[in-house]
Amino acid sequence: MVDSWIISSLAPTQRIEGARLDTLRITSATEGAVIPRLYGRMRMGGNIIWATDFREETKTTTQGGGKGGGGGKVKTTEYLYYASFAVALCEGPITGIGRIWADGKPMDLSGVTWRWYPGDEAQTADPFIAAKMGAASTPAYRGTAYVVFEELALSAYGNRLPQLSFEVFRPLADPDTAEGLTRAVTMIPASGEFTYATQAIRKTDGGAVQAENLNALAESTDMVEALDRLQAMAPAVQSVSLVVAWFGDDLRAGSCKVRPGVEVSAKSTTPASWAVNGVSRANAFLVSRDDQDRPVYGGTPADFAVVQAIQEMKARGLRVTFYPFILMDVPPGNTLPNPYSDNATEIGQPAFPWRGRITCSPAAGFAGTVDKTATAASQVAALFGAATPASFSVSGESVSWTGPSGDWGLRRMVLHYAHLCAAAGGVDAFLIGTEMPGLTTIRSSASTYPAVQAYRDLLADVRSILGPGTRIGYAADWSEYFGHQPGDGSGDVFFHLDPLWADSEIDFIGIDNYMPLSDWRDGFEHADAAEGWPAIYDRAYLQGNIAGGEGFDWFYTSASDRSAQVRTPITDGAAGKPWVFRYKDLRAWWSNAHYNRPGGVESGTPTAWAPESKPIWFTELGCPAIDRGTNQPNVFFDPKSSESFTPHFSRGWRDDAIQRAYLEATYLWWGEAANNLLSSVYGGRMVHVPECAAWTWDARPYPFFPALTDVWTDGANWRLGHWLTGRLGAVSLAALVRHLCLRAGLPESRVDVSGLWGAVEGYAITALESPRASITTLSRHFGFDAVETEGVIRFVMRGRASVATLAPDDLVAGREGDVLELTRGQETELPQALKWQVARADEDYDAALVEARRITVDTTRIASESFPMAVPPEEAERRCRRALMEAWVGRETAAFRLPPSRLALDPADAIRLAHDGRLVDLRLVSIADAEARGIEAVRQDRATYDLPPGDPRAASLTRAVVFGAPDAVLMDLPQLTEDQPEHRPFVAAHAVPWPGEMAVFRSPSTDGFELLTTAQSRARMGALVSDFYPGPTSRFDLGNALVVDLLTGTLESVTDLTLFGGANALAIESAPGVWEIVQASTAELLAPGRCGTESAMGNPAPAARRGCGRSCRRARRPGSCAASAAPKAPWAIRRPQARESWCWTRRSRPCRSLRLISASRGTGASAPRAARSATRPMSRRLLRPRASDCGRSPSPMSNSRGVAPARPAISPSAGRAGPARWRPTAGAGLRCRWPRSWRPTRSSSSTALP
Repeated sequence: MVDSWIISSLAPTQRIEGARLDTLRITSATEGAVIPRLYGRMRMGGNIIWATDFREETKTTTQGGGKGGGGGKVKTTEYLYYASFAVALCEGPITGIGRIWADGKPMDLSGVTWRWYPGDEAQTADPFIAAKMGAASTPAYRGTAYVVFEELALSAYGNRLPQLSFEVFRPLADPDTAEGLTRAVTMIPASGEFTYATQAIRKTDGGAVQAENLNALAESTDMVEALDRLQAMAPAVQSVSLVVAWFGDDLRAGSCKVRPGVEVSAKSTTPASWAVNGVSRANAFLVSRDDQDRPVYGGTPADFAVVQAIQEMKARGLRVTFYPFILMDVPPGNTLPNPYSDNATEIGQPAFPWRGRITCSPAAGFAGTVDKTATAASQVAALFGAATPASFSVSGESVSWTGPSGDWGLRRMVLHYAHLCAAAGGVDAFLIGTEMPGLTTIRSSASTYPAVQAYRDLLADVRSILGPGTRIGYAADWSEYFGHQPGDGSGDVFFHLDPLWADSEIDFIGIDNYMPLSDWRDGFEHADAAEGWPAIYDRAYLQGNIAGGEGFDWFYTSASDRSAQVRTPITDGAAGKPWVFRYKDLRAWWSNAHYNRPGGVESGTPTAWAPESKPIWFTELGCPAIDRGTNQPNVFFDPKSSESFTPHFSRGWRDDAIQRAYLEATYLWWGEAANNLLSSVYGGRMVHVPECAAWTWDARPYPFFPALTDVWTDGANWRLGHWLTGRLGAVSLAALVRHLCLRAGLPESRVDVSGLWGAVEGYAITALESPRASITTLSRHFGFDAVETEGVIRFVMRGRASVATLAPDDLVAGREGDVLELTRGQETELPQALKWQVARADEDYDAALVEARRITVDTTRIASESFPMAVPPEEAERRCRRALMEAWVGRETAAFRLPPSRLALDPADAIRLAHDGRLVDLRLVSIADAEARGIEAVRQDRATYDLPPGDPRAASLTRAVVFGAPDAVLMDLPQLTEDQPEHRPFVAAHAVPWPGEMAVFRSPSTDGFELLTTAQSRARMGALVSDFYPGPTSRFDLGNALVVDLLTGTLESVTDLTLFGGANALAIESAPGVWEIVQASTAELLAPGRCGTESAMGNPAPAARRGCGRSCRRARRPGSCAASAAPKAPWAIRRPQARESWCWTRRSRPCRSLRLISASRGTGASAPRAARSATRPMSRRLLRPRASDCGRSPSPMSNSRGVAPARPAISPSAGRAGPARWRPTAGAGLRCRWPRSWRPTRSSSSTALP
């Protein structure tokens, strides 16, 4: 019978209207609305299910007044409104909520009280709602995920409820999906000075504040957000390996130093500074920079950040493995001798190589090698160093080095982290080393491996620090763990790591598992396709190569053999132990005694390894998300590195599906008891699956990493890399279809989804529709069929190989005598173009339009569809092209009849039909059984289902702005203008970014603050570059040079008349709290000691003292000079809400504004602001202009210090944005000006505090 579940192909005239993307974000309050069903991650609007009336709050502030202050008080009354409400999101249970948008912008949740409920069947009523409605009247909304906002301030939204939308996480973590199988992950990036910190760290530069680790959300650090998303998207994860890197600088073991590094040698951070092993930033190794002057690596994570990360993960109930890592900082163009050359005479080592290539010099296999000599042992000893557990000082959670300053060996690094892990409260597991085959295979004699013994010594010291409660291991490369077979013609076979594996202090055998699971090629005739495997993603195919295929059954002896697929069987001759040479034969290696074979002759005595004695952990397990990644999972794409490769026969395009297929196949294989032996020694399984850590999760949250390439330079590597962030948590197509079938009431035993692969990042069902309608939508998008066979509904991807070839003689003639009817549809009935709309999870779930189009066709029809799913645009474009090509190829249909002997054929099977001397590929779409089997089929082209993805599209994210505390200064200055009260001080504040307004409060104590004033623009502030000496007063100083680094902005040129009116007034702090007023006419004329501040001249005012242009605000202090001399009162300059945006100052100074001043007194002038450089500060130095440039003759006069005036020249860096460095200097005469190109901008930022 014809199966009613068969999903038809794209109909040319059909226009589908499903749930549209623009309906997913709207927050409504509709009774009887559909509760959406969400899978994966999507952005949802929701429905308001409960709300209170707005609460009104009246706030009255007072300005002015004060004893003796003059004038009356001004009272201002504000009406503030608050709302409490609940928003239903979707059917539960969900696992988390990520970003929240209000009116389309990221919502600042600082100070907002809100919480979310997962929507499970056990959730209880919200206590706030219960307090308002009464416990008996409050529903728990079981089965519905919802969010409650409590007293949300509405002033930022025009005193109305904003349109809210939420990033919702609801993965399908079924037992056979990557989300349900992954129980351990590694955590990178290993580098990044504050990446692992759970405390917000800000870089400060004179009021310019930049968040170091607040790149995803303003209120949550990157590490915390990454852990939240890990637990939301991979709820089965219970263990995390924290990877922390130092930097090696040479492939020669005897010359390599392993040191902590930093990105820049000078950086001010708050509230904590970088330090590792007691090494400060200024003394740390500086990582290399690329051709754009960017660090090629992040710095080593600060010790305090590592401690915070360990404690945070343990607080979440996660097991922690510490994973020390070495990044090789060997830049291109280096002049280091290459150990992998004869006599190590080749100059220049490969750029940024793998740490596993550290070896003796010259290396084994090259002329002049020191391998098998005592020199090799000395080189190994030099790399390890002489650190002992006693070489460190531990104080609380801080560990410092007390040994020799020049010892930068591996022991120092590993023992430091052993002490640090202990100080952090301990870890569950600790690795003493990772992937060092070039080191562990060095021999000091024919059979002695000094690095192995060095690791054993290190192991004992680590155990003495961490104690028996921590499991300790070594993470060997998959090509390293099982033995050393040098292939030098000697026939040597040594189980060189057995002394380490057998050591009583080693708890497990660590293997970084990147073994190949496929050998897939182009076309459909290569060896594996010829065996009948449908695709590289097929789970049975991949699992067949876990204990089979390359590295088990056969190997390639050369690159040419690989190209030709000439496979050489792995055998062992008379010895009969081929497992000795099989790196994939874990079961045989683990369960047998090991015998070394020096010279190819097996020893009569086994090694120290006891069979079945210790479990195996896959300390790394991963596959890159690149086409045919399972062919060679160990390679990675990183253009800066000499190790950058694509897998064998890869076409180099992104493929998330192969990464998922690799993980699922591997975890499921080792989860089967038949494949994973039970130890007779310790009673556990051979491979301890709960600690098999998938490589890798990133502490930089997706999608901000990889999108923010201005923050992280390795973002471009994510697309083809091993990262699970942004991929784990997507919905497996197989699991989604199975879930929909179960919702339709089908028993799981009647559903077979083994023929499906791939995933969708998010899928939303927002309308009342049947599961069949949902499956149909997925079928159009992915291209699969469904057929009922023997009572089981089987789903299969299209594009499979033919299962039978039919000749005309195999067909049954119809009543008219015809055996075959071929039909070709008209072009005008087919679409010329197909347009799909999907959501982009790598942005803000904005809609992305992809299009497929045929050029030379006789039709202009355009079909379009909006899919309520999140899909990478490049993948959506591939599927869109497939659908269009499928429609055009499928316009050729066939109808024929087959005898009952062909009962094995089912709908969705592919066949080949001989017709007119050619073979036509057909896909069966319908079978009607009677006395003969009536067949309907459509034309199929297998190449249609193997298309490249579209071009990658750059992501554009809306980033939250993070504000920090301003650089604020309170200044006791003279009265600068007549309309300013003479008894009030000034306050200047500077911050980058500037929040638009800065509020200034006052209080005589630490509470009860009163709003004093607000500053609408930032002050022009800077610091003296060099000492500034006293000079003449009430006239121009022709001898001093004043050089100031301005944080932002520039100064304008003024005429002498304007100068005498008080323009270009600068306040210079000559001593703490003592300010001198200086004026500058142009770039070279200086008037010091202005406005009665002669006594404030420093002798000198030292470099690094602050300077401020007149862009400050007069403060309202208590109203008399006597009151100003009262005990110091605290002042707070802040942007409201975030505590990190407050700064505090206490001041009590005499009232300079009441003193007699010089005859000419000044007023400030404003200047245009310059944009701050995004990379590093730039300088502008104004030199002395020549007299001819100033329009007058040189003067023979000497200045007050007897120095002849120099001929000044102006040399601005015109047009360059960034903080300006300006230099008013001495000059002849009084009529000089700034260059004409610098036009003044009158936007006063003067703020006299009222």
